[in-house]
Amino acid sequence: MRILHIVHQYMPDHVGGVELYTHWVTRALGQSGQTVAIFTRRDRAGSGWAVQADEAGVAVYSAWAGELTPGQRYLVGFHSPALVDAFRQTVAHFQPDLIHIEHLMGLPVGIMGVIQAAGLPYVVTLHDFWWICANANLLTNYSGATCAGPVAHLNCTRCVVARSNQAATWLAAPLITGSLVWRAHQLRKILAGAAQVITPSAFMRDWYVAHGVDASRLRVLAPGVEEPPSPRPVRQRQPDEPLRLLYLGSIARIKGVHIVVAALRQVQGAVELWIAGDLTVDPAYSAELRQLATEQVTFLGRLDRAGVWQTLAQVDAVLVPSLSNESYCYTAREACAVGTPVLASKIGALSEVVQHEVNGLLLPPGDVSAWQIAMQRCVDDPYMLVGFKKQIESVDYNLNHADELLELYLHNIRD
Repeated sequence: MRILHIVHQYMPDHVGGVELYTHWVTRALGQSGQTVAIFTRRDRAGSGWAVQADEAGVAVYSAWAGELTPGQRYLVGFHSPALVDAFRQTVAHFQPDLIHIEHLMGLPVGIMGVIQAAGLPYVVTLHDFWWICANANLLTNYSGATCAGPVAHLNCTRCVVARSNQAATWLAAPLITGSLVWRAHQLRKILAGAAQVITPSAFMRDWYVAHGVDASRLRVLAPGVEEPPSPRPVRQRQPDEPLRLLYLGSIARIKGVHIVVAALRQVQGAVELWIAGDLTVDPAYSAELRQLATEQVTFLGRLDRAGVWQTLAQVDAVLVPSLSNESYCYTAREACAVGTPVLASKIGALSEVVQHEVNGLLLPPGDVSAWQIAMQRCVDDPYMLVGFKKQIESVDYNLNHADELLELYLHNIRD
């Protein structure tokens, strides 16, 4: 089978959950004997189209139509002949049997016309909230608070205006609201036309059903994680060693890194916090973290995959202090894959991997005091984490997930 995955951005330019998933799943499908390719948009001056095979033999088709600001990326969704034409060339060159839409942010909905004209079945994975929330994360631009979803798109209009940071944008409010209504209508049509709509967690399924997506069209298919290298070293903390905690992921305010850095300042005893992630994405926030951090905090920077596994095996617990709903969370599952307990915010899908007081702790998001108390417990009672380790359940790996995905593909092509 020839399968073309569409993703809004890709490695090495961008590294996040959707990008990593696309990277892993295309390789796993390739290992199962399928012919797999990726179509993605790059930020690059001018316009163009190119294809090259990566180290695993997956063809990556790249298209670009300028370096886009967040506002321009929103507008491209409505109209971009250059990107539509690049996608048309991709379909003609690769000749897919099926399309898997991973994400369409920053890509024009006009590419759906190409898919429909070719008579190709397609499936969609709802990796985040973008199909309902243009921000994709349910956080408002005007207050930073969590949003419950559109209210006649008036609150969404307010978000667009706040992001522009120009008071004059209010003059265009009626046009903005109209564009948001049109966007919602187009995205609903795409979901309605899909052979299958996949969610990575039960939480995401329930959220989308609550926001009007037909439950009968949704299937929960949790992604697998990359299998850790063997042998898998397991940290055995010695009595004279400090407790070692790890934050691994995006260095962004919505991930709540500042919450655990602030909480650590109040923890008594021997404890270290390692922070792994790209500090260059948001320099102002990274500078804020450095200023807040004590000598107990070590910034590791961005890790490669080997570094991720090595680091996970060298710590006593992983912290996931997210302030916005997580749709799946690779970090939590990768920690479980090496037997490392997780302390996580009680938000989104995190409770599907962390069971409070069983294999980890679930804590109120944004509550510095609660995180300080939890971290202090880890320092004072090392046997608590040992007990959590014994209760960590096995996780699925990419190859298992790819087998389930392939079965879904074949079913929908036969239909």
